[in-house]
Amino acid sequence: MRLIIILSLFCLCGHAFAAEPQPAVLPPPPQLGANSSDGDLEPQVTITKHTEQTVEEYRMGGRLYMIKITPKIGSPYYLVDDLGDGKFSRQESMDSGVRPPRWIIRNF
Repeated sequence: MRLIIILSLFCLCGHAFAAEPQPAVLPPPPQLGANSSDGDLEPQVTITKHTEQTVEEYRMGGRLYMIKITPKIGSPYYLVDDLGDGKFSRQESMDSGVRPPRWIIRNF
């Protein structure tokens, strides 16, 4: 009885491996820059140099969302429009200030 079961399993397994796998047909990836709407995905940067400072304006889709001001003396700071209402808030750096906890659970 066991011999019949083993032989039937081998026949079924042989039939399963006899079929050749079909290659997966994937569509080609989209070409970046092919459509005019893809240009809106990249930010446009306008750099204006003055005697006392350098101003970089960042626009996406024609909307000004961030200004980086680099004074001749001192560290640069950012004016960011977080809500999209045209009101800019000052940030000293682009760091969000979120720090993950670094607790030691166990030493090995």
